[in-house]
Amino acid sequence: MQALEGTLKDFHAIIPAGGVGSRLWPLSRAEAPKFLHDLTGSGHTLLRDTWNRVLPLAGSAGIVVVTGRAHRAAVEAQLPDLLESNIVLESEPKDSSAAIGLAAAILHRRYPDVIVGSFAADHVITDAERFRHTVAEAVAVAREGYITTIGIAPTEPSVGFGYIAKGEPLAIEGAPHAHLVERFVEKPDLATATAYLESGEYLWNAGMFIARADRLLEQLAVTEPLLHEGLLEIAAAWDTSSRTHVTDAVWPLLPKIAIDYSVAEPAAAAGRLAVVRGDFAWDDVGDFSSLAKLLSGNRPGELAILGEGARVLADSSSGVVVSQSSRVISLIGVHDIVVVDTPDALLVTTREHAQRVKSVVDAIKLAGRDDLL
Repeated sequence: MQALEGTLKDFHAIIPAGGVGSRLWPLSRAEAPKFLHDLTGSGHTLLRDTWNRVLPLAGSAGIVVVTGRAHRAAVEAQLPDLLESNIVLESEPKDSSAAIGLAAAILHRRYPDVIVGSFAADHVITDAERFRHTVAEAVAVAREGYITTIGIAPTEPSVGFGYIAKGEPLAIEGAPHAHLVERFVEKPDLATATAYLESGEYLWNAGMFIARADRLLEQLAVTEPLLHEGLLEIAAAWDTSSRTHVTDAVWPLLPKIAIDYSVAEPAAAAGRLAVVRGDFAWDDVGDFSSLAKLLSGNRPGELAILGEGARVLADSSSGVVVSQSSRVISLIGVHDIVVVDTPDALLVTTREHAQRVKSVVDAIKLAGRDDLL
């Protein structure tokens, strides 16, 4: 595979850095969400790893980060080369349509022909060069007017991801793996996921979107006109002295909706959505079972340990231990266990029940213990 040379013409990367990652509690908290943690042992946070992946495609001046006002200092500390004009601050979370849409609207005012690509701040991708080649294909498709997503070639019948059904192939120069999208499928049961894998016609939905900013905004205008109107109003004021006043007035009134529902699904129904297959390892690290698999290299029966200075004694045990304390953690004869030890909270579960951690977070909210969130 030949290395890409230089940044992509007219391309800007958007990194939405939001969400708490409630299924990774008590490691991930409101003040220290998932994207601000090193979950791979690389020595970098997931946010920094995302920046490093897209930097050769867009350059430091071509990367916009959307995050909460409370995380501004942490984000800027992680990304010292992020331009002040390229950090978009949310006063409150409004889901992915508003976050990505606002960044696209701002960039469209600055650069009318801009192509934008959105890449979550908290995903893990291990083959950065193959990832960049796939993005370059998606940009080529976007130049032809399609809203484009990247679908990951599935390696197992996962029930934790949504799926994309491929349609007809597209004959676009520079994009040999591009297809129309036939439809999106929500997380399936195991039998359905197995059938999808065997068919070879389905890809995992990784939530990456690449499009001309004008086309993305046109789709929002059709499906979410109130959201579209509000985003354009904020974008018009963004590079002026009225930014804070207008944002504070308009942002709280914007509807919350995921970009899958506001843009991707209606674009697919209209024949305007394309997918490029990504043949690189990808994981959204959605729960501690995913983290255990990631850290162990998907080797069953191993015990993965994360935490600087973690003190773990294990005998005939497997699973994952995350330690943020100085306590000695001893495990004897337990399999697929999850132990997360922090200074003020301890979680013990199994990989099988890792998805249920979110219910603990919901219970803590009901109890009014915001200090633990």
